[in-house]
Amino acid sequence: MRSRPDIPAGTLHRLKIRSECLVANMLGEPIDREVVVYTPHSHSGEGLPLLVDLVGYTSGGPAHVNWKNFGENVPERLDRLIDEGTLPPVAVAFPDCFTRLGGNQYIDSAAMGPWATFLTTDMLDAVETRFGCGGKGKRACFGKSSGGYGSLVHAMLHSDVWSAAACHSGDMAFELCYLPEMPSALRAIARKGSIEAFIDDFLAGPKFSGSAMHDLMTFAMAATYDPDPSTPYGVRLPVDLETCEVIEHLWANWLAWDPVVMADAHTDALKSLKGLWIDCGSVDQYNLLYGARRLNRKLTAAGVDHVYEEFEDNHSSIDYRLDSSLPFLANALTG
Repeated sequence: MRSRPDIPAGTLHRLKIRSECLVANMLGEPIDREVVVYTPHSHSGEGLPLLVDLVGYTSGGPAHVNWKNFGENVPERLDRLIDEGTLPPVAVAFPDCFTRLGGNQYIDSAAMGPWATFLTTDMLDAVETRFGCGGKGKRACFGKSSGGYGSLVHAMLHSDVWSAAACHSGDMAFELCYLPEMPSALRAIARKGSIEAFIDDFLAGPKFSGSAMHDLMTFAMAATYDPDPSTPYGVRLPVDLETCEVIEHLWANWLAWDPVVMADAHTDALKSLKGLWIDCGSVDQYNLLYGARRLNRKLTAAGVDHVYEEFEDNHSSIDYRLDSSLPFLANALTG
Protein backbone atom coordinates (compact mmCIF):
# COMPACT_ATOMS: atom_id res chain seq x y z
CA MET A 1 0.00 0.00 0.00
CA ARG A 2 1.31 3.42 -0.98
CA SER A 3 1.42 6.10 1.70
CA ARG A 4 -0.36 8.55 -0.65
CA PRO A 5 -2.49 6.68 -3.19
CA ASP A 6 -4.19 9.96 -4.09
CA ILE A 7 -1.20 11.44 -5.96
CA PRO A 8 0.48 10.33 -9.21
CA ALA A 9 3.18 7.71 -8.80
CA GLY A 10 6.48 7.69 -10.59
CA THR A 11 7.88 4.61 -12.29
CA LEU A 12 10.60 2.32 -10.96
CA HIS A 13 12.86 0.70 -13.52
CA ARG A 14 15.21 -2.16 -12.57
CA LEU A 15 18.50 -2.39 -14.43
CA LYS A 16 21.11 -5.13 -14.19
CA ILE A 17 24.60 -3.80 -14.80
CA ARG A 18 27.64 -5.98 -15.43
CA SER A 19 30.55 -3.96 -14.05
CA GLU A 20 33.96 -4.78 -15.46
CA CYS A 21 35.69 -2.69 -12.82
CA LEU A 22 34.43 -5.05 -10.10
CA VAL A 23 35.96 -8.13 -11.73
CA ALA A 24 38.43 -9.97 -9.46
CA ASN A 25 37.59 -7.90 -6.38
CA MET A 26 39.13 -9.40 -3.26
CA LEU A 27 35.86 -10.17 -1.45
CA GLY A 28 34.41 -12.01 -4.43
CA GLU A 29 31.52 -9.59 -4.78
CA PRO A 30 29.12 -10.19 -7.69
CA ILE A 31 29.92 -8.07 -10.70
CA ASP A 32 26.27 -8.04 -11.80
CA ARG A 33 24.67 -5.16 -9.90
CA GLU A 34 21.09 -3.96 -9.75
CA VAL A 35 20.27 -0.28 -10.04
CA VAL A 36 16.69 0.86 -9.52
CA VAL A 37 15.88 4.12 -11.30
CA TYR A 38 12.94 6.36 -10.45
CA THR A 39 11.38 8.57 -13.10
CA PRO A 40 8.49 10.93 -12.29
CA HIS A 41 4.92 10.24 -13.34
CA SER A 42 4.49 10.47 -17.14
CA HIS A 43 8.18 11.30 -17.66
CA SER A 44 10.79 9.19 -19.48
CA GLY A 45 13.67 10.81 -17.61
CA GLU A 46 15.05 12.50 -20.72
CA GLY A 47 16.81 15.76 -19.83
CA LEU A 48 16.16 15.52 -16.09
CA PRO A 49 18.80 16.07 -13.41
CA LEU A 50 20.02 12.82 -11.87
CA LEU A 51 20.28 12.29 -8.12
CA VAL A 52 22.07 9.18 -6.84
CA ASP A 53 21.11 7.72 -3.46
CA LEU A 54 24.05 6.33 -1.46
CA VAL A 55 22.58 4.33 1.40
CA GLY A 56 23.94 3.79 4.89
CA TYR A 57 25.90 0.84 6.22
CA THR A 58 23.99 -2.51 6.27
CA SER A 59 21.78 -1.47 3.34
CA GLY A 60 21.73 -1.45 -0.44
CA GLY A 61 20.17 1.12 -2.74
CA PRO A 62 17.19 -1.04 -3.80
CA ALA A 63 16.12 -1.25 -0.15
CA HIS A 64 15.08 2.41 -0.32
CA VAL A 65 12.33 1.59 -2.81
CA ASN A 66 10.74 -1.09 -0.60
CA TRP A 67 7.40 -0.59 1.12
CA LYS A 68 7.76 1.21 4.45
CA ASN A 69 5.32 0.95 7.32
CA PHE A 70 4.01 4.16 8.90
CA GLY A 71 5.89 6.32 6.44
CA GLU A 72 7.19 6.86 2.93
CA ASN A 73 9.91 5.09 1.04
CA VAL A 74 12.07 7.37 -1.07
CA PRO A 75 10.04 7.08 -4.33
CA GLU A 76 6.86 7.94 -2.41
CA ARG A 77 8.64 10.92 -0.89
CA LEU A 78 9.69 12.01 -4.37
CA ASP A 79 6.11 11.64 -5.64
CA ARG A 80 4.80 13.83 -2.80
CA LEU A 81 7.47 16.52 -3.11
CA ILE A 82 6.99 16.74 -6.89
CA ASP A 83 3.20 16.82 -6.51
CA GLU A 84 3.50 19.63 -3.94
CA GLY A 85 5.70 21.61 -6.31
CA THR A 86 8.51 21.62 -3.77
CA LEU A 87 10.78 19.43 -5.89
CA PRO A 88 11.35 19.90 -9.63
CA PRO A 89 11.08 16.64 -11.59
CA VAL A 90 14.23 14.54 -11.20
CA ALA A 91 15.46 11.06 -11.97
CA VAL A 92 16.89 9.18 -8.99
CA ALA A 93 19.17 6.12 -9.09
CA PHE A 94 19.41 3.58 -6.26
CA PRO A 95 22.53 1.48 -6.92
CA ASP A 96 23.24 -1.78 -5.11
CA CYS A 97 26.69 -1.42 -3.52
CA PHE A 98 26.20 -3.89 -0.68
CA THR A 99 29.25 -5.98 0.24
CA ARG A 100 30.00 -9.15 2.22
CA LEU A 101 31.31 -6.94 5.02
CA GLY A 102 27.93 -5.32 5.44
CA GLY A 103 28.05 -2.09 3.51
CA ASN A 104 30.11 0.48 1.68
CA GLN A 105 31.86 3.82 2.11
CA TYR A 106 31.86 4.35 -1.68
CA ILE A 107 35.61 4.80 -2.13
CA ASP A 108 38.11 2.61 -3.99
CA SER A 109 39.75 0.03 -1.73
CA ALA A 110 42.12 -2.82 -2.47
CA ALA A 111 40.02 -5.01 -0.16
CA MET A 112 36.44 -3.78 -0.51
CA GLY A 113 36.63 -3.05 -4.23
CA PRO A 114 36.68 -0.02 -6.59
CA TRP A 115 33.29 1.37 -5.60
CA ALA A 116 34.00 5.00 -6.44
CA THR A 117 35.03 3.89 -9.91
CA PHE A 118 31.88 1.78 -10.24
CA LEU A 119 29.62 4.69 -9.34
CA THR A 120 31.34 7.27 -11.53
CA THR A 121 31.74 5.06 -14.61
CA ASP A 122 29.76 1.84 -15.09
CA MET A 123 26.74 2.84 -13.02
CA LEU A 124 26.42 6.37 -14.39
CA ASP A 125 27.04 5.29 -17.97
CA ALA A 126 24.29 2.67 -17.80
CA VAL A 127 21.70 4.95 -16.20
CA GLU A 128 22.37 8.03 -18.30
CA THR A 129 22.52 6.07 -21.55
CA ARG A 130 19.21 4.36 -20.83
CA PHE A 131 17.25 7.38 -19.59
CA GLY A 132 18.97 10.41 -21.09
CA CYS A 133 19.14 12.06 -17.69
CA GLY A 134 22.02 13.63 -15.81
CA GLY A 135 25.19 14.49 -17.66
CA LYS A 136 27.84 17.02 -16.75
CA GLY A 137 26.51 19.73 -14.47
CA LYS A 138 23.29 17.83 -13.78
CA ARG A 139 24.34 15.13 -11.33
CA ALA A 140 24.21 15.06 -7.53
CA CYS A 141 24.70 12.41 -4.86
CA PHE A 142 23.12 12.25 -1.44
CA GLY A 143 23.02 9.94 1.53
CA LYS A 144 22.92 9.41 5.27
CA SER A 145 25.62 8.01 7.56
CA SER A 146 27.99 5.95 5.36
CA GLY A 147 26.06 7.31 2.39
CA GLY A 148 26.51 10.84 3.67
CA TYR A 149 30.21 10.13 4.03
CA GLY A 150 30.35 8.79 0.48
CA SER A 151 28.51 11.79 -0.92
CA LEU A 152 30.84 14.21 0.82
CA VAL A 153 34.01 12.41 -0.24
CA HIS A 154 32.74 12.14 -3.82
CA ALA A 155 32.14 15.88 -3.77
CA MET A 156 35.78 16.36 -2.78
CA LEU A 157 37.41 13.78 -5.04
CA HIS A 158 35.03 13.66 -8.01
CA SER A 159 33.71 17.20 -8.42
CA ASP A 160 34.24 16.71 -12.17
CA VAL A 161 31.44 14.12 -12.01
CA TRP A 162 29.09 15.48 -9.32
CA SER A 163 27.90 19.07 -9.27
CA ALA A 164 26.10 18.93 -5.91
CA ALA A 165 26.00 16.73 -2.83
CA ALA A 166 24.08 16.27 0.41
CA CYS A 167 25.56 14.67 3.51
CA HIS A 168 23.17 13.70 6.30
CA SER A 169 24.95 12.65 9.50
CA GLY A 170 28.01 11.47 7.60
CA ASP A 171 30.98 9.72 9.19
CA MET A 172 33.67 12.21 10.21
CA ALA A 173 35.98 13.06 13.10
CA PHE A 174 37.11 9.46 13.07
CA GLU A 175 38.65 9.53 16.54
CA LEU A 176 35.17 10.16 17.93
CA CYS A 177 33.09 7.75 15.85
CA TYR A 178 35.48 4.86 15.17
CA LEU A 179 38.07 4.64 17.95
CA PRO A 180 35.39 4.12 20.65
CA GLU A 181 34.35 0.93 18.79
CA MET A 182 37.81 -0.67 18.96
CA PRO A 183 37.53 -2.28 22.44
CA SER A 184 34.35 -4.07 21.40
CA ALA A 185 36.06 -5.32 18.24
CA LEU A 186 38.96 -6.67 20.28
CA ARG A 187 36.57 -8.52 22.59
CA ALA A 188 34.89 -10.04 19.52
CA ILE A 189 38.27 -11.23 18.24
CA ALA A 190 39.10 -12.71 21.63
CA ARG A 191 35.82 -14.64 21.70
CA LYS A 192 36.22 -16.08 18.20
CA GLY A 193 40.01 -16.40 18.07
CA SER A 194 40.66 -14.21 15.02
CA ILE A 195 39.13 -11.59 12.75
CA GLU A 196 38.73 -14.23 10.05
CA ALA A 197 36.87 -16.57 12.40
CA PHE A 198 34.57 -13.77 13.53
CA ILE A 199 33.64 -12.79 9.96
CA ASP A 200 33.26 -16.42 8.82
CA ASP A 201 30.97 -17.12 11.76
CA PHE A 202 28.97 -13.94 11.19
CA LEU A 203 28.42 -14.76 7.52
CA ALA A 204 27.44 -18.35 8.34
CA GLY A 205 24.53 -17.14 10.47
CA PRO A 206 21.76 -17.98 11.09
CA LYS A 207 21.50 -14.81 13.20
CA PHE A 208 23.68 -12.19 14.82
CA SER A 209 23.48 -9.69 17.64
CA GLY A 210 23.45 -5.93 17.31
CA SER A 211 26.87 -5.75 18.92
CA ALA A 212 28.22 -8.19 16.34
CA MET A 213 26.97 -5.92 13.58
CA HIS A 214 28.90 -3.03 15.13
CA ASP A 215 32.03 -5.18 15.24
CA LEU A 216 31.58 -6.19 11.62
CA MET A 217 31.28 -2.50 10.77
CA THR A 218 34.62 -1.82 12.45
CA PHE A 219 36.24 -4.54 10.36
CA ALA A 220 34.58 -3.18 7.21
CA MET A 221 35.95 0.29 7.96
CA ALA A 222 39.43 -1.18 8.40
CA ALA A 223 39.15 -2.93 5.02
CA THR A 224 38.02 0.38 3.52
CA TYR A 225 40.41 2.96 4.94
CA ASP A 226 43.54 0.86 5.49
CA PRO A 227 43.18 -2.38 3.51
CA ASP A 228 45.78 -5.10 3.78
CA PRO A 229 45.22 -7.60 0.95
CA SER A 230 47.63 -10.05 2.62
CA THR A 231 45.18 -10.61 5.50
CA PRO A 232 41.82 -12.45 5.46
CA TYR A 233 39.13 -10.12 4.12
CA GLY A 234 41.82 -7.41 3.86
CA VAL A 235 41.27 -6.38 7.49
CA ARG A 236 43.88 -5.05 9.89
CA LEU A 237 43.06 -2.84 12.85
CA PRO A 238 44.90 0.37 13.75
CA VAL A 239 45.28 -0.67 17.39
CA ASP A 240 47.34 -3.17 19.36
CA LEU A 241 45.20 -6.31 19.68
CA GLU A 242 46.17 -6.80 23.31
CA THR A 243 46.25 -3.28 24.75
CA CYS A 244 44.08 -1.34 22.26
CA GLU A 245 46.80 1.29 21.97
CA VAL A 246 46.63 3.20 18.71
CA ILE A 247 49.26 2.25 16.13
CA GLU A 248 49.98 5.71 14.82
CA HIS A 249 51.18 4.90 11.30
CA LEU A 250 48.13 2.71 10.66
CA TRP A 251 45.71 5.17 12.22
CA ALA A 252 47.19 7.87 9.97
CA ASN A 253 45.92 5.86 6.99
CA TRP A 254 42.40 6.08 8.42
CA LEU A 255 42.67 9.78 9.16
CA ALA A 256 43.67 10.49 5.57
CA TRP A 257 40.07 9.54 4.70
CA ASP A 258 38.42 11.65 7.40
CA PRO A 259 36.40 14.42 5.68
CA VAL A 260 37.48 16.89 8.36
CA VAL A 261 41.10 16.21 7.40
CA MET A 262 40.46 15.89 3.67
CA ALA A 263 38.72 19.26 3.46
CA ASP A 264 42.04 21.11 3.77
CA ALA A 265 43.26 19.74 0.44
CA HIS A 266 39.94 19.83 -1.42
CA THR A 267 38.42 23.23 -0.77
CA ASP A 268 38.74 24.20 -4.45
CA ALA A 269 36.73 21.14 -5.47
CA LEU A 270 34.04 21.97 -2.92
CA LYS A 271 33.96 25.60 -4.07
CA SER A 272 33.27 24.39 -7.61
CA LEU A 273 30.01 22.70 -6.60
CA LYS A 274 26.64 24.18 -7.41
CA GLY A 275 25.33 23.06 -4.03
CA LEU A 276 26.60 21.44 -0.84
CA TRP A 277 24.31 20.41 2.02
CA ILE A 278 25.53 19.14 5.40
CA ASP A 279 23.41 18.40 8.46
CA CYS A 280 23.48 16.32 11.62
CA GLY A 281 21.29 15.59 14.62
CA SER A 282 22.09 17.43 17.83
CA VAL A 283 22.13 14.18 19.84
CA ASP A 284 23.70 11.87 17.25
CA GLN A 285 24.66 8.75 19.20
CA TYR A 286 27.82 8.18 17.15
CA ASN A 287 29.25 11.60 18.03
CA LEU A 288 29.04 12.75 14.42
CA LEU A 289 27.75 16.19 15.38
CA TYR A 290 31.17 17.28 16.54
CA GLY A 291 32.80 16.29 13.28
CA ALA A 292 30.06 18.11 11.38
CA ARG A 293 30.70 21.24 13.43
CA ARG A 294 34.43 21.00 12.80
CA LEU A 295 33.86 20.61 9.07
CA ASN A 296 31.38 23.47 8.99
CA ARG A 297 33.90 25.71 10.73
CA LYS A 298 36.63 24.77 8.24
CA LEU A 299 34.42 25.28 5.20
CA THR A 300 33.19 28.63 6.47
CA ALA A 301 36.73 29.82 7.12
CA ALA A 302 37.80 28.68 3.64
CA GLY A 303 34.90 30.47 1.95
CA VAL A 304 33.15 27.30 0.72
CA ASP A 305 29.50 28.07 0.05
CA HIS A 306 27.34 25.46 1.76
CA VAL A 307 24.24 24.89 3.84
CA TYR A 308 24.82 23.62 7.35
CA GLU A 309 21.99 22.64 9.69
CA GLU A 310 21.64 20.95 13.06
CA PHE A 311 18.32 19.42 14.01
CA GLU A 312 16.91 18.05 17.24
CA ASP A 313 17.23 14.31 16.73
CA ASN A 314 19.69 11.43 16.81
CA HIS A 315 21.15 9.25 14.03
CA SER A 316 18.12 7.02 13.46
CA SER A 317 15.07 7.35 11.20
CA ILE A 318 15.88 10.78 9.81
CA ASP A 319 14.70 10.32 6.22
CA TYR A 320 12.42 13.31 6.75
CA ARG A 321 15.51 15.47 6.30
CA LEU A 322 15.31 14.62 2.59
CA ASP A 323 12.31 16.96 2.38
CA SER A 324 14.83 19.78 2.65
CA SER A 325 17.92 18.43 0.94
CA LEU A 326 16.40 16.93 -2.22
CA PRO A 327 14.74 20.18 -3.36
CA PHE A 328 17.99 21.99 -2.52
CA LEU A 329 19.98 19.64 -4.78
CA ALA A 330 17.47 19.71 -7.64
CA ASN A 331 17.22 23.48 -7.60
CA ALA A 332 21.01 23.79 -7.48
CA LEU A 333 21.31 21.63 -10.59
CA THR A 334 18.55 23.39 -12.52
CA GLY A 335 19.11 26.96 -11.33
